[in-house]
Amino acid sequence: MADVLLTVGTRKGLFVARRTHGTWQFDDSPYFNAQAIYSIAIDTRTPQPRLLVGGDSAHWGPSVFHSDDLGRTWTEPKQAAVKFPKDTGASLERVWQLHPAAAEPDVVYAGTEPAALYRSEDRGESFELVRPLWEHPSRSQWQPGGGGEGLHTILTDARDPAAVTVAVSTAGVFRTEDGGASWRPSNSGVSAVFLPDPNPEFGQCVHKVTKDAVDPDRLYLQNHWGVYRSDDAGAHWTDIGEGLPSDFGFAAVAHPHRGDTAYVFPINADADRVPADHRCRVYRTADAGKSWEPLSAGLPQGDHYGTVLRDAMCTDGADPAGLYFGNRNGEVYASADDGDTWQELATHLPDVLCVRAAVLD
Repeated sequence: MADVLLTVGTRKGLFVARRTHGTWQFDDSPYFNAQAIYSIAIDTRTPQPRLLVGGDSAHWGPSVFHSDDLGRTWTEPKQAAVKFPKDTGASLERVWQLHPAAAEPDVVYAGTEPAALYRSEDRGESFELVRPLWEHPSRSQWQPGGGGEGLHTILTDARDPAAVTVAVSTAGVFRTEDGGASWRPSNSGVSAVFLPDPNPEFGQCVHKVTKDAVDPDRLYLQNHWGVYRSDDAGAHWTDIGEGLPSDFGFAAVAHPHRGDTAYVFPINADADRVPADHRCRVYRTADAGKSWEPLSAGLPQGDHYGTVLRDAMCTDGADPAGLYFGNRNGEVYASADDGDTWQELATHLPDVLCVRAAVLD
C-alpha cells in the first residue's frame, strides 16, 4: 500500500495526515489555527512536492502559503501573492482554487472570489490577474451564488498549455484556447432552472467540473440541479443524472486512471442540503454516466446529515485509487480500493471545506 499525504482544510485550520506502511497518523495539531482553509494544492511535478494553501484569517485577511517539507513549515510571501489591481475596484475575499498547470512546470493558477483567474509562473509565490476573463463582456451580469461569486474550478490540458477551462458560481463554464487572451462560454446543454430562460449562454450555477483520466476531452459536471457529461471539452453537455437519488450536489471527481469512471456525492436538494435520502453514499459511474452504483461499505449506515462540499472529495492518484471525502460534520473517510470500501479517519474536526491527497514516492 503506497504512502500517502492527506491534507484537510477546515473552517479552523489545516489538518495533515500521512499513511505510512498502511497506517494513518495525523499531525499533532492543525496548521493555520483559526483560519478557514478554502483551497489546497499538492504540486508533485518536481521531486520535492510543494504544498499550496489558500488561508483566510478573520484578522489578517486571505493569503496563499507554501511548504516544501510536506507541511511541517510554511512560508508566506512578503507581498500579497494574490491581490486585485487598484483599477479593478475589487478586493480579494478568498482563494477558492489552486491548480498546478498540467503542461507548464512552474505555472500555478488560482481562482478567487470575486470570480477571477490568476496565473503564477514561480510555483505559486506571486500571481498576476488574467485580465481578459476579468473584463469579459458578460461579467457585469454574473451573479453570486449562495456561497458567493467564486471561480472554483480550473482544468488545464497536458496536450496544450494554451487550453484552460474554468467554472464560476454562478456564471458557468468558460474556456480559452489561446492562453487566456480570449474566453467563450461553454454551457450548451446545461440547465439553469432558476432563471427565466433555463438554457442561457451563461449564468448556470456550476458546482464542479472534473476531467476523464483517459479522454481529456471528456468532462463531468455537477450543477445546481443536474449532472452532465461533455465529450468535446465542454462545447456541449449531456444530462447523465438518471439513476442518482438526486442530481443536486457539489463534488465531482474523476478516477485518476480509469476512463469513463467518476464519482459524485448526491445532496437532497438546494433547500435541503443534506445527503440524499439521509444516507452517506458516494455514487460511481464506470460507463461515463450511463449507470450509477452506490458505494457505502464502511460508511455510516443510519441517518446521516454530513454535507460534502465541492472541493471536499478527491483521489490520491494511486492505482487502485485512494478516494477521500470530508463533510460539514467534521468527519473524514478514506477508501484504498477505488471506493469499494471505506474507513473513518477522523471525527469532530471543524467544518471540512476541502480535501487533497497525493502518493508519496
